[in-house]
Amino acid sequence: MANERRYVIRLGCPDRTGIVARISSFVAESGGWIVEAAYHTDPETNWFFTRQEVRADSLPFGVEELRARFGDVARALSPMSDWSVTDTGVRPRVVILVSKEGHCLYDLLGRVQSSELDVDVRAVVGNHADLANITRAHGIPFHHVPFPAADPEGKAAAFAQLRQLVNAASPDAIVLARFMQVVPPELCAEWSGRALNIHHSFLPSFIGARPYHQAHKRGVKLIGATCHYVTAELDQGPIVEQGVIRVDHGDSVADMVRKGRDIEKVVLARALRAHLESRVLVHGNKTVVL
Repeated sequence: MANERRYVIRLGCPDRTGIVARISSFVAESGGWIVEAAYHTDPETNWFFTRQEVRADSLPFGVEELRARFGDVARALSPMSDWSVTDTGVRPRVVILVSKEGHCLYDLLGRVQSSELDVDVRAVVGNHADLANITRAHGIPFHHVPFPAADPEGKAAAFAQLRQLVNAASPDAIVLARFMQVVPPELCAEWSGRALNIHHSFLPSFIGARPYHQAHKRGVKLIGATCHYVTAELDQGPIVEQGVIRVDHGDSVADMVRKGRDIEKVVLARALRAHLESRVLVHGNKTVVL
């Protein structure tokens, strides 16, 4: 059944002979039933990636013991192993950061309302109050944290308040849904691998402000959107999902912005789903999505 409870095992480590056999043996010896498995090896880095789903009811113990036992296996495979075990029976927690533009927020809230995206949105935090009413209409708390433009100390205080609000929710994902503030390096590090940003261009092209204006001047035929993990280097984090849409010489900047918003919503939703389903494995500044 598609909605049965599963434990998701995710592992990245240096490649060598016997990794798949060791994981399969471990699951089988524990009584586990693997219902989905994916593998990939990057020949350039010699790094192995896998994601496996195990039926929860096939194991005689819970997720905490599975996590402890698999941790021993992962460390034995390599001290450099990057691994996790998650439980699909636990609704993931999400905090959404916004500014004034609401198209990405509207889309995510609609997907949550229709149960297409089964997540617990703990809060929406905005540096403007424009999206407070739509958020509260969905029964979700909205927090307004103003960011003074020309006051470095005030901006630092605002980020401190933002940090407190976000961390209080212990989120599995922090979604920057057109949040028009540059996250400071210390928060990028603290939220590493959890903070997702939607960028309104097909990175690495047209980085920074006004990408549609840049694209219009170049006469591009495709525009797009990129969802990536937030890092201290602006718009350079590991890419999770991308999408494009066709434009032509008759499209104005406003037309491109409208079309771009459509693809931004889709790309962000896909990336968030992949992240929350533990399908994204990061190695260096690249991702493998299994």
